[in-house]
Amino acid sequence: MEQFQPDRLSPAQVAAMRRSIRGGRAALTRRSLLRSGAGGLLAVGGIGALGACGIPPAGIEQGGVPAEDRSEEDRTVSFSNWTEYMDVDDGGGRRHPTLEEFTRRTGIRVTYTEDINDNSEFFGKIQAQLAAGQETGRDVMVLTDWLAARLIRLGWVQKLDPANLPHAFTNLSPQFRDPDWDPGRAYSYPWQGISTVVAYNKKALDGIEVRSVSDLLDNKRLKGRVGFLTEMRDTMGMMLLDMGKDPARFTDDDYDAAVARLQRGVDTGQIRRFHGNDYTSDLTKGDLAACLAWAGDIVQLRADSPDVGFVIPDSGYITSSDNLLIPNRARHKTNAERLIDYYYEPVAAARLAAYINFVCPVEGVKRELAKIDRSAAENPLIIPDGEMRAKSHAFRSLSATEETVYEEKFAKLTGA
Repeated sequence: MEQFQPDRLSPAQVAAMRRSIRGGRAALTRRSLLRSGAGGLLAVGGIGALGACGIPPAGIEQGGVPAEDRSEEDRTVSFSNWTEYMDVDDGGGRRHPTLEEFTRRTGIRVTYTEDINDNSEFFGKIQAQLAAGQETGRDVMVLTDWLAARLIRLGWVQKLDPANLPHAFTNLSPQFRDPDWDPGRAYSYPWQGISTVVAYNKKALDGIEVRSVSDLLDNKRLKGRVGFLTEMRDTMGMMLLDMGKDPARFTDDDYDAAVARLQRGVDTGQIRRFHGNDYTSDLTKGDLAACLAWAGDIVQLRADSPDVGFVIPDSGYITSSDNLLIPNRARHKTNAERLIDYYYEPVAAARLAAYINFVCPVEGVKRELAKIDRSAAENPLIIPDGEMRAKSHAFRSLSATEETVYEEKFAKLTGA
Protein backbone atom coordinates (compact mmCIF):
# COMPACT_ATOMS: atom_id res chain seq x y z
CA MET A 1 0.00 0.00 0.00
CA GLU A 2 1.28 3.48 -0.83
CA GLN A 3 1.97 5.55 2.27
CA PHE A 4 0.74 9.12 2.42
CA GLN A 5 3.68 11.42 1.82
CA PRO A 6 3.40 14.81 3.54
CA ASP A 7 5.94 16.48 1.22
CA ARG A 8 5.15 19.87 -0.27
CA LEU A 9 3.93 19.80 -3.87
CA SER A 10 6.63 20.32 -6.49
CA PRO A 11 6.52 23.54 -8.55
CA ALA A 12 5.48 21.50 -11.58
CA GLN A 13 2.56 19.94 -9.72
CA VAL A 14 1.42 23.36 -8.48
CA ALA A 15 1.65 24.63 -12.07
CA ALA A 16 -0.42 21.71 -13.27
CA MET A 17 -3.02 22.44 -10.60
CA ARG A 18 -3.20 26.10 -11.61
CA ARG A 19 -3.68 25.10 -15.25
CA SER A 20 -6.54 22.82 -14.25
CA ILE A 21 -8.28 25.43 -12.12
CA ARG A 22 -7.95 28.21 -14.70
CA GLY A 23 -8.98 26.37 -17.78
CA GLY A 24 -8.73 22.60 -17.62
CA ARG A 25 -11.06 19.97 -16.18
CA ALA A 26 -11.80 22.28 -13.26
CA ALA A 27 -13.25 24.89 -15.58
CA LEU A 28 -15.62 22.58 -17.43
CA THR A 29 -19.19 23.54 -16.63
CA ARG A 30 -20.67 20.33 -18.05
CA ARG A 31 -23.70 22.03 -19.53
CA SER A 32 -23.25 25.68 -20.40
CA LEU A 33 -20.07 26.98 -21.99
CA LEU A 34 -21.14 30.47 -20.97
CA ARG A 35 -20.96 29.85 -17.23
CA SER A 36 -17.65 29.77 -15.41
CA GLY A 37 -16.83 26.65 -13.39
CA ALA A 38 -13.36 27.68 -12.24
CA GLY A 39 -12.46 27.22 -8.61
CA GLY A 40 -10.56 29.72 -6.47
CA LEU A 41 -6.80 29.87 -6.77
CA LEU A 42 -6.53 30.21 -3.00
CA ALA A 43 -6.85 26.44 -2.89
CA VAL A 44 -3.42 26.04 -4.47
CA GLY A 45 -1.58 27.56 -1.55
CA GLY A 46 -3.77 25.66 0.86
CA ILE A 47 -2.95 22.31 -0.64
CA GLY A 48 0.76 23.04 -0.65
CA ALA A 49 0.53 23.90 3.02
CA LEU A 50 -1.46 20.78 3.85
CA GLY A 51 1.15 18.73 2.05
CA ALA A 52 3.77 19.96 4.52
CA CYS A 53 1.75 20.04 7.74
CA GLY A 54 3.05 16.75 9.06
CA ILE A 55 0.02 14.52 8.52
CA PRO A 56 1.21 11.00 9.31
CA PRO A 57 1.03 8.02 6.97
CA ALA A 58 -2.38 6.44 6.73
CA GLY A 59 -1.25 3.19 8.31
CA ILE A 60 -4.29 1.22 7.15
CA GLU A 61 -4.63 -1.90 5.09
CA GLN A 62 -5.72 -1.55 1.48
CA GLY A 63 -9.41 -2.28 1.24
CA GLY A 64 -10.62 0.65 3.26
CA VAL A 65 -12.05 1.10 6.73
CA PRO A 66 -15.80 0.84 7.24
CA ALA A 67 -17.85 2.50 9.91
CA GLU A 68 -20.97 1.08 11.46
CA ASP A 69 -23.37 1.05 8.50
CA ARG A 70 -26.46 3.00 9.51
CA SER A 71 -28.18 2.62 6.15
CA GLU A 72 -31.10 0.61 7.46
CA GLU A 73 -32.16 2.92 10.27
CA ASP A 74 -31.03 6.21 8.67
CA ARG A 75 -32.40 6.35 5.13
CA THR A 76 -30.04 9.02 3.82
CA VAL A 77 -26.94 9.28 1.67
CA SER A 78 -24.51 12.19 1.26
CA PHE A 79 -23.31 12.66 -2.34
CA SER A 80 -20.47 15.05 -3.35
CA ASN A 81 -20.14 15.86 -7.06
CA TRP A 82 -18.74 18.38 -9.52
CA THR A 83 -20.76 21.44 -10.48
CA GLU A 84 -23.20 21.10 -13.39
CA TYR A 85 -22.78 17.32 -13.44
CA MET A 86 -26.36 16.28 -12.69
CA ASP A 87 -29.64 16.62 -14.54
CA VAL A 88 -31.95 19.46 -13.50
CA ASP A 89 -35.62 20.13 -14.18
CA ASP A 90 -36.69 21.70 -17.48
CA GLY A 91 -37.70 24.89 -15.74
CA GLY A 92 -34.05 25.68 -15.09
CA GLY A 93 -34.42 25.22 -11.36
CA ARG A 94 -32.24 23.24 -8.99
CA ARG A 95 -34.38 20.13 -8.75
CA HIS A 96 -32.67 16.95 -9.85
CA PRO A 97 -35.26 14.59 -11.38
CA THR A 98 -33.16 11.43 -11.26
CA LEU A 99 -32.26 11.94 -7.61
CA GLU A 100 -35.90 12.59 -6.78
CA GLU A 101 -36.90 9.39 -8.56
CA PHE A 102 -34.29 7.47 -6.58
CA THR A 103 -35.79 8.79 -3.34
CA ARG A 104 -39.33 7.95 -4.42
CA ARG A 105 -38.35 4.38 -5.23
CA THR A 106 -36.09 3.63 -2.29
CA GLY A 107 -37.12 6.02 0.47
CA ILE A 108 -33.47 7.10 0.70
CA ARG A 109 -33.09 10.89 0.87
CA VAL A 110 -30.04 12.26 -0.96
CA THR A 111 -28.06 15.18 0.40
CA TYR A 112 -26.53 16.35 -2.87
CA THR A 113 -23.62 18.82 -2.77
CA GLU A 114 -21.76 20.35 -5.71
CA ASP A 115 -18.56 20.93 -3.76
CA ILE A 116 -15.95 19.57 -6.18
CA ASN A 117 -14.39 22.24 -8.40
CA ASP A 118 -11.00 20.64 -8.85
CA ASN A 119 -9.55 17.25 -7.91
CA SER A 120 -6.54 18.65 -6.05
CA GLU A 121 -8.58 21.28 -4.24
CA PHE A 122 -11.09 18.66 -3.09
CA PHE A 123 -8.28 16.36 -1.99
CA GLY A 124 -7.12 19.19 0.23
CA LYS A 125 -10.54 19.21 1.90
CA ILE A 126 -10.58 15.53 2.78
CA GLN A 127 -7.00 14.33 3.10
CA ALA A 128 -6.46 15.24 6.75
CA GLN A 129 -9.61 13.42 7.84
CA LEU A 130 -8.89 10.34 5.76
CA ALA A 131 -5.25 10.20 6.84
CA ALA A 132 -6.37 10.35 10.46
CA GLY A 133 -8.96 7.60 9.97
CA GLN A 134 -11.89 9.98 10.45
CA GLU A 135 -15.13 10.26 8.51
CA THR A 136 -15.48 12.98 5.88
CA GLY A 137 -19.24 13.43 6.17
CA ARG A 138 -19.61 12.02 2.66
CA ASP A 139 -20.94 8.62 1.62
CA VAL A 140 -20.09 8.80 -2.07
CA MET A 141 -17.96 11.18 -4.14
CA VAL A 142 -16.91 11.64 -7.76
CA LEU A 143 -13.18 11.88 -8.56
CA THR A 144 -11.18 11.74 -11.78
CA ASP A 145 -9.31 8.50 -12.35
CA TRP A 146 -5.80 9.65 -11.39
CA LEU A 147 -6.99 10.84 -7.96
CA ALA A 148 -9.29 7.84 -7.57
CA ALA A 149 -6.22 5.67 -8.16
CA ARG A 150 -4.28 7.47 -5.47
CA LEU A 151 -7.02 7.09 -2.86
CA ILE A 152 -7.31 3.39 -3.64
CA ARG A 153 -3.53 2.95 -3.24
CA LEU A 154 -3.63 4.80 0.06
CA GLY A 155 -6.43 2.55 1.33
CA TRP A 156 -8.74 5.52 1.85
CA VAL A 157 -11.82 4.18 0.06
CA GLN A 158 -13.92 1.11 0.75
CA LYS A 159 -14.24 -2.01 -1.32
CA LEU A 160 -17.68 -2.25 -2.92
CA ASP A 161 -20.12 -5.07 -2.22
CA PRO A 162 -21.09 -6.69 -5.56
CA ALA A 163 -24.34 -7.94 -4.02
CA ASN A 164 -25.57 -4.34 -3.87
CA LEU A 165 -24.50 -3.54 -7.44
CA PRO A 166 -26.30 -5.96 -9.79
CA HIS A 167 -27.08 -3.37 -12.49
CA ALA A 168 -23.63 -1.80 -12.29
CA PHE A 169 -21.89 -5.15 -12.61
CA THR A 170 -24.05 -6.20 -15.55
CA ASN A 171 -24.35 -2.92 -17.44
CA LEU A 172 -20.88 -1.41 -17.12
CA SER A 173 -19.49 -0.79 -20.61
CA PRO A 174 -16.49 -3.00 -21.49
CA GLN A 175 -14.61 0.20 -22.34
CA PHE A 176 -14.42 1.05 -18.63
CA ARG A 177 -14.33 -2.37 -16.95
CA ASP A 178 -10.68 -2.93 -16.18
CA PRO A 179 -8.53 0.15 -15.49
CA ASP A 180 -5.01 -0.64 -14.32
CA TRP A 181 -5.60 1.34 -11.12
CA ASP A 182 -8.76 -0.62 -10.14
CA PRO A 183 -8.81 -3.99 -11.91
CA GLY A 184 -12.34 -5.36 -12.12
CA ARG A 185 -13.75 -2.21 -10.53
CA ALA A 186 -13.48 -3.44 -6.95
CA TYR A 187 -13.49 0.09 -5.48
CA SER A 188 -15.05 2.36 -8.09
CA TYR A 189 -17.60 2.71 -10.87
CA PRO A 190 -17.48 5.38 -13.59
CA TRP A 191 -19.86 8.30 -13.33
CA GLN A 192 -19.06 9.54 -16.84
CA GLY A 193 -16.31 9.13 -19.41
CA ILE A 194 -14.17 11.98 -20.78
CA SER A 195 -12.78 11.64 -24.31
CA THR A 196 -10.06 13.68 -26.00
CA VAL A 197 -10.55 14.12 -29.75
CA VAL A 198 -9.25 16.24 -32.63
CA ALA A 199 -11.66 19.12 -33.30
CA TYR A 200 -11.68 21.57 -36.18
CA ASN A 201 -13.45 24.55 -37.68
CA LYS A 202 -14.37 23.57 -41.24
CA LYS A 203 -14.51 27.14 -42.49
CA ALA A 204 -11.10 27.96 -41.02
CA LEU A 205 -9.57 24.82 -42.55
CA ASP A 206 -10.66 26.00 -46.00
CA GLY A 207 -10.24 22.59 -47.60
CA ILE A 208 -7.30 21.38 -45.51
CA GLU A 209 -7.81 17.80 -44.36
CA VAL A 210 -7.14 17.03 -40.71
CA ARG A 211 -7.22 13.38 -39.72
CA SER A 212 -4.51 13.01 -37.08
CA VAL A 213 -2.30 14.69 -34.51
CA SER A 214 0.47 14.59 -37.13
CA ASP A 215 -1.65 16.81 -39.36
CA LEU A 216 -1.81 19.37 -36.57
CA LEU A 217 1.96 19.38 -36.18
CA ASP A 218 3.17 18.89 -39.75
CA ASN A 219 0.82 20.76 -42.08
CA LYS A 220 2.48 24.13 -42.61
CA ARG A 221 -0.78 25.65 -43.81
CA LEU A 222 -2.00 25.36 -40.23
CA LYS A 223 0.98 27.19 -38.73
CA GLY A 224 -0.08 29.35 -35.81
CA ARG A 225 -3.65 28.03 -35.84
CA VAL A 226 -3.25 24.80 -33.85
CA GLY A 227 -3.92 24.18 -30.15
CA PHE A 228 -3.09 21.47 -27.62
CA LEU A 229 -4.58 20.90 -24.17
CA THR A 230 -2.90 21.98 -20.94
CA GLU A 231 -3.88 18.67 -19.30
CA MET A 232 -0.71 16.58 -19.46
CA ARG A 233 -2.35 13.15 -19.73
CA ASP A 234 -4.67 14.21 -22.53
CA THR A 235 -2.06 15.91 -24.73
CA MET A 236 0.75 13.46 -24.06
CA GLY A 237 -1.56 10.47 -24.44
CA MET A 238 -2.67 11.68 -27.87
CA MET A 239 0.96 12.34 -28.83
CA LEU A 240 2.05 8.85 -27.78
CA LEU A 241 -0.75 7.25 -29.76
CA ASP A 242 0.16 9.28 -32.85
CA MET A 243 3.74 8.04 -32.51
CA GLY A 244 2.61 4.42 -32.37
CA LYS A 245 3.13 4.04 -28.62
CA ASP A 246 0.67 2.59 -26.11
CA PRO A 247 -0.26 5.17 -23.40
CA ALA A 248 -0.86 2.24 -21.06
CA ARG A 249 2.71 0.92 -21.43
CA PHE A 250 5.03 3.72 -22.53
CA THR A 251 8.58 4.28 -21.25
CA ASP A 252 10.47 7.38 -20.15
CA ASP A 253 12.16 7.47 -23.56
CA ASP A 254 8.77 7.36 -25.29
CA TYR A 255 7.56 10.27 -23.19
CA ASP A 256 10.69 12.30 -23.88
CA ALA A 257 10.37 11.72 -27.62
CA ALA A 258 6.78 12.97 -27.54
CA VAL A 259 7.84 16.06 -25.57
CA ALA A 260 10.61 16.76 -28.08
CA ARG A 261 8.15 16.51 -30.97
CA LEU A 262 5.79 18.95 -29.31
CA GLN A 263 8.70 21.26 -28.54
CA ARG A 264 9.47 21.50 -32.24
CA GLY A 265 5.87 22.57 -32.79
CA VAL A 266 6.33 25.31 -30.19
CA ASP A 267 9.70 26.45 -31.54
CA THR A 268 8.50 26.71 -35.15
CA GLY A 269 5.29 28.52 -34.24
CA GLN A 270 3.13 25.67 -35.52
CA ILE A 271 1.34 25.53 -32.16
CA ARG A 272 -0.60 28.71 -31.37
CA ARG A 273 -0.99 27.89 -27.69
CA PHE A 274 -1.74 25.30 -25.04
CA HIS A 275 -5.27 25.77 -23.74
CA GLY A 276 -7.85 24.65 -21.23
CA ASN A 277 -11.49 24.72 -22.23
CA ASP A 278 -11.10 28.38 -23.16
CA TYR A 279 -10.34 27.05 -26.63
CA THR A 280 -14.07 26.91 -27.38
CA SER A 281 -14.42 30.55 -28.40
CA ASP A 282 -11.23 30.47 -30.51
CA LEU A 283 -12.45 27.35 -32.27
CA THR A 284 -15.89 28.71 -33.08
CA LYS A 285 -14.41 32.01 -34.33
CA GLY A 286 -11.82 30.19 -36.44
CA ASP A 287 -8.76 31.60 -34.65
CA LEU A 288 -7.95 27.95 -34.03
CA ALA A 289 -8.40 25.92 -37.20
CA ALA A 290 -7.87 22.64 -35.34
CA CYS A 291 -6.98 21.51 -31.84
CA LEU A 292 -7.20 18.79 -29.24
CA ALA A 293 -10.56 19.07 -27.48
CA TRP A 294 -12.84 17.41 -24.95
CA ALA A 295 -15.76 15.59 -26.51
CA GLY A 296 -18.30 17.00 -24.07
CA ASP A 297 -17.46 20.51 -25.25
CA ILE A 298 -17.74 19.53 -28.91
CA VAL A 299 -21.20 18.02 -28.42
CA GLN A 300 -22.37 21.37 -27.08
CA LEU A 301 -20.50 23.53 -29.61
CA ARG A 302 -21.86 21.68 -32.60
CA ALA A 303 -25.43 22.47 -31.58
CA ASP A 304 -24.80 26.18 -32.24
CA SER A 305 -21.73 26.18 -34.52
CA PRO A 306 -22.22 24.10 -37.70
CA ASP A 307 -18.61 24.67 -38.78
CA VAL A 308 -17.27 22.79 -35.73
CA GLY A 309 -16.55 19.11 -36.24
CA PHE A 310 -14.31 16.37 -34.90
CA VAL A 311 -12.32 13.33 -36.00
CA ILE A 312 -11.13 10.24 -34.20
CA PRO A 313 -7.59 9.54 -35.44
CA ASP A 314 -6.85 6.07 -36.76
CA SER A 315 -4.19 5.84 -34.04
CA GLY A 316 -6.90 6.18 -31.38
CA TYR A 317 -7.89 8.63 -28.67
CA ILE A 318 -7.58 9.06 -24.91
CA THR A 319 -10.47 8.33 -22.57
CA SER A 320 -10.46 8.96 -18.83
CA SER A 321 -13.31 8.83 -16.36
CA ASP A 322 -14.83 10.49 -13.32
CA ASN A 323 -15.59 7.82 -10.76
CA LEU A 324 -17.93 7.08 -7.88
CA LEU A 325 -16.12 6.03 -4.68
CA ILE A 326 -17.13 5.45 -1.06
CA PRO A 327 -14.63 6.96 1.40
CA ASN A 328 -13.51 5.30 4.59
CA ARG A 329 -15.82 5.66 7.59
CA ALA A 330 -18.83 6.49 5.41
CA ARG A 331 -21.89 5.86 7.58
CA HIS A 332 -24.30 4.88 4.81
CA LYS A 333 -22.30 2.51 2.63
CA THR A 334 -25.21 0.31 1.54
CA ASN A 335 -27.30 3.37 0.64
CA ALA A 336 -24.37 4.71 -1.37
CA GLU A 337 -24.05 1.42 -3.24
CA ARG A 338 -27.75 1.47 -4.02
CA LEU A 339 -27.35 4.98 -5.44
CA ILE A 340 -24.41 3.88 -7.59
CA ASP A 341 -26.38 0.92 -8.84
CA TYR A 342 -29.42 3.09 -9.65
CA TYR A 343 -27.40 5.13 -12.14
CA TYR A 344 -26.53 1.93 -13.98
CA GLU A 345 -30.17 1.30 -14.80
CA PRO A 346 -30.63 2.36 -18.44
CA VAL A 347 -33.56 4.72 -17.77
CA ALA A 348 -31.72 6.72 -15.11
CA ALA A 349 -28.48 6.64 -17.12
CA ALA A 350 -30.29 7.94 -20.21
CA ARG A 351 -31.84 10.86 -18.33
CA LEU A 352 -28.42 11.81 -17.02
CA ALA A 353 -26.70 11.44 -20.41
CA ALA A 354 -29.35 13.54 -22.15
CA TYR A 355 -28.54 16.42 -19.87
CA ILE A 356 -24.76 16.41 -19.41
CA ASN A 357 -23.62 14.99 -22.80
CA PHE A 358 -20.51 13.17 -21.62
CA VAL A 359 -19.60 9.57 -22.49
CA CYS A 360 -22.18 7.31 -20.87
CA PRO A 361 -20.53 4.24 -19.26
CA VAL A 362 -23.76 2.20 -19.22
CA GLU A 363 -24.44 -0.56 -21.75
CA GLY A 364 -27.96 -0.73 -23.14
CA VAL A 365 -28.70 2.96 -22.65
CA LYS A 366 -29.04 3.88 -26.33
CA ARG A 367 -32.68 2.79 -26.70
CA GLU A 368 -33.75 4.73 -23.62
CA LEU A 369 -31.75 7.80 -24.63
CA ALA A 370 -33.38 7.79 -28.09
CA LYS A 371 -36.77 8.24 -26.39
CA ILE A 372 -35.48 11.49 -24.91
CA ASP A 373 -33.08 12.77 -27.57
CA ARG A 374 -32.50 10.74 -30.72
CA SER A 375 -29.57 12.89 -31.85
CA ALA A 376 -27.78 12.26 -28.55
CA ALA A 377 -28.40 8.52 -28.85
CA GLU A 378 -26.77 8.54 -32.31
CA ASN A 379 -23.83 10.69 -31.22
CA PRO A 380 -20.66 8.57 -30.83
CA LEU A 381 -19.24 11.14 -28.44
CA ILE A 382 -22.00 10.20 -25.98
CA ILE A 383 -22.70 6.57 -26.93
CA PRO A 384 -19.52 5.23 -28.59
CA ASP A 385 -20.08 2.62 -31.27
CA GLY A 386 -17.94 -0.49 -31.56
CA GLU A 387 -15.40 1.11 -33.87
CA MET A 388 -14.93 4.09 -31.58
CA ARG A 389 -14.64 1.93 -28.48
CA ALA A 390 -11.91 -0.08 -30.16
CA LYS A 391 -9.88 3.12 -30.58
CA SER A 392 -10.20 4.16 -26.94
CA HIS A 393 -7.06 4.12 -24.79
CA ALA A 394 -6.30 5.04 -21.19
CA PHE A 395 -3.20 6.81 -19.90
CA ARG A 396 -1.46 4.51 -17.45
CA SER A 397 -1.18 5.12 -13.74
CA LEU A 398 1.93 7.01 -12.66
CA SER A 399 4.09 6.63 -9.60
CA ALA A 400 4.64 9.69 -7.43
CA THR A 401 8.11 10.10 -8.94
CA GLU A 402 6.85 9.79 -12.50
CA GLU A 403 4.10 12.29 -11.76
CA THR A 404 6.61 14.90 -10.65
CA VAL A 405 9.10 14.31 -13.46
CA TYR A 406 6.51 14.20 -16.24
CA GLU A 407 4.68 17.27 -15.01
CA GLU A 408 7.95 19.21 -14.78
CA LYS A 409 8.81 18.38 -18.37
CA PHE A 410 5.32 19.24 -19.57
CA ALA A 411 5.27 22.51 -17.61
CA LYS A 412 8.54 23.54 -19.23
CA LEU A 413 7.11 22.71 -22.64
CA THR A 414 3.91 24.70 -22.15
CA GLY A 415 5.58 27.63 -20.40
CA ALA A 416 3.48 27.15 -17.27
